[in-house]
Formats: sequence, C-alpha cells, structure tokens
Amino acid sequence: MSKPPRRKIGYVVKRYPRYSETFIVNEILAHEAAGLALEIFSLFPPNDTHFQNAISQVRAPVHYLPCDGPKSSDLWNALQHANGIIDFNEAMRIAKGELVRDVYQALVLARLVHARGLEHLHAHFASAATTVARLAARFAGISYSFTAHAKDIFHESVRPDDLRRKLEDARSVITVSDFNAQFLRQEYGPAAQNLVRVYNGLDLERFPFRPPLQREPRIVAVGRFVEKKGFGVLVEACALLAQRGTAFHCQIVGGGALEAQLRHRIAELGLENQIELLGLRPQSEIVAYIHRAAVFAAPCIVGDDGNRDGMPTVLLEAMALGTPCVSTDVTGIPEVLRDDATGLMTPQNDAAALASAMERLFSDEPLRVRLAKQARTLIEQEFDIRMNAARHRELYFKEAREPASA
Repeated sequence: MSKPPRRKIGYVVKRYPRYSETFIVNEILAHEAAGLALEIFSLFPPNDTHFQNAISQVRAPVHYLPCDGPKSSDLWNALQHANGIIDFNEAMRIAKGELVRDVYQALVLARLVHARGLEHLHAHFASAATTVARLAARFAGISYSFTAHAKDIFHESVRPDDLRRKLEDARSVITVSDFNAQFLRQEYGPAAQNLVRVYNGLDLERFPFRPPLQREPRIVAVGRFVEKKGFGVLVEACALLAQRGTAFHCQIVGGGALEAQLRHRIAELGLENQIELLGLRPQSEIVAYIHRAAVFAAPCIVGDDGNRDGMPTVLLEAMALGTPCVSTDVTGIPEVLRDDATGLMTPQNDAAALASAMERLFSDEPLRVRLAKQARTLIEQEFDIRMNAARHRELYFKEAREPASA
C-alpha cells in the first residue's frame, strides 16, 4: 500500500537567515524531523554578518522574493504570469489599499505556491511577512496562519485595522505568551477567536543542564544592542557593583545600533576591565559562556516606541543550561521566570535592584542551584520544541473556516 503524499507548507519570513531568530530555525528543524515538507520564502535577503550553526542543518529550499520597488511593468507582468491561478478582479479587490511591493511579492509567491504544490503558508511576525502571506494565500486559494511575537503587536507602527483583518481571516493565529494572547483578545475581541498561545521551543539536547556549582562571579548577557534589551541598565548596575567593591566580570554578546553608546558609557564609568562587549558569536560559544557564568542577565524594558521582547529565546536557553537568571516583568517573561522559583525578578530600569539580585546570586550557591533546577524542569515541561512544533502542525491543518470577505 503506497504512503500518502507528504504535506507541504511554505514559511514566509521578512529575512532569512537572521542571527537573532533562532526560534524560527528551531521550529523548522523540528518540522523537518517530523517529516513535514517545508519551503522558506524570504521577503528580503539576509543582512547579518554572522549566522548560527543550526542554520546549516535546515534542508528546506529558500526562495528570495523580488524586493526592489517594482515598476508598473513588473506588476503587470506578475499579474499576466499569474493568469489562470488568480481572478484579476478578485485579486484587485483583495489587494486594495496594500503597498505595491507587498502585492507584487504576493503575486510571485502565489505562483510559487502552485508550482511547488504547497497547501498552506505560515508567516512569522504579523507585519510585512504576514501581509504577503495573506495576500498570496488569498490569491492562490489556500490557507494561511501566522505567529505574532511582540514588536508586531505593541510597536507604535502597528495598524489596528490591518492586524484585525489578519486575525479574522487566518486559519489560525499563534502567539508566544499568555500576556500577548490576553492583550490581543482584549483589543480585538471576536477577531482573535482563532488565537492560540504556543510557546517558542528549544531542542533540549543542544542545551545540556549543568548545576551552577563553584561559579566565578561572572555575568553574561546576550542580545541585540537595542533599547528594549536594557543593556544600558546592566552597565549602570555593574557600576554599582564596582562602587560596592564587589568582584565581578560581565560579558555581553551581541551587536547593534547602540554599541557605540554602550562603549562610551562603559569607558565613562571606567569599567573597560570589567565589562566586555564580545560582538556576535556562534551558539556553541554562547553556550560555553553561559555555562561558566554565575548569572544570566536579561534586564528587558519597554522602549519609548512601545517595542519590547515577547519571550527572549536566549533567556529560555540560559534557564535550560542551568545558569540562574535575572530579568524583568516585561510581557511574557513572568510566565517563565517566576521570582524566587525559577529566577529572580527585578523592576524595569532599576539598576540598583539588578545589582543586588546579581550580587545575591554570586554569594549564594544553594540559591543558584535551586533556581537552576526548577528552571530546567519548567523548560522541559513547557518549551520542548518537538511538543510545541507538533501543536503548530495541528493548527496549520485544522479544519478550515471560510475566509473574511476582504
């Protein structure tokens, strides 16, 4: 008896690959391990200079959609080539009010959907990637879904009417924290009826637990150098530790727009010998840094523009690895970092509280071990990528509902 054909879906993302979006790679690898046929569609080429090792394990082909501002002839050619796939009048109705580039990319993607035999599209982030996935799915007559994270929900640039429309006609909508889910349901009411919270997952075999015994007073932080990561607060907390005469060394892995500002402040405080900015590093090195540290710091804040972290993947990784974590009550973080149970919680923008929490972990080994063990247990129960990716697949292929009219 012949086997049924493998189900095929397309993943739509803004850029692929991206150094910081390991959660997408984790998800893709878990789907492939489960036998799902998957292809990746990127709206733009990568612009990072470093990439994580796990990307080399992805087997899915990657298609880069044309991203230059299309000429009118490009758009008409795309429509002509899509003849027989889409109804012109219906396409124009669906695309009304959308950016020309998004419509152009969606037409190209709709053709690829038919050529590659895809039956569903899933996008990450409710912004541009979901716009193109939604249009392409409607043009091609298939279903789509998307994962909403944080910036695409809370940033001042979010258009509520646009997000409402996406929530209404997606087959399913996933978000990565209960905080996000509650916000979306309160703000969008019945439009969010198909919303499901599914945490991002980790391949736990890649993050072996080591109890934090006999650790030097070393702090590690990892992330992009942007406002929402709160690394400025971490530098100020380190200055307070130095003023108290506390021995410590802090390593911050990452890069970004605020690097020059951080370096200037570190020099201004005379902390060049105690704080290292290590640049971008492969995940294997990051794991080693975290394993050696007594504290993992994630002093996240809500930015002036509303931007914030949803559920930092690197925080989950540190909890899995056995390094006790200090973080803040931003969006979904309290769902995983529970004060004095799976980590220590401090207020946002409170350098003094952060310094005291880190100093406490330096000196209290039994506390470090207790928090680390309980954190690992929670990660195993709630953040296993195989379990969470399986939930994704259920949602991709659940019984369809009729799409919204526009």
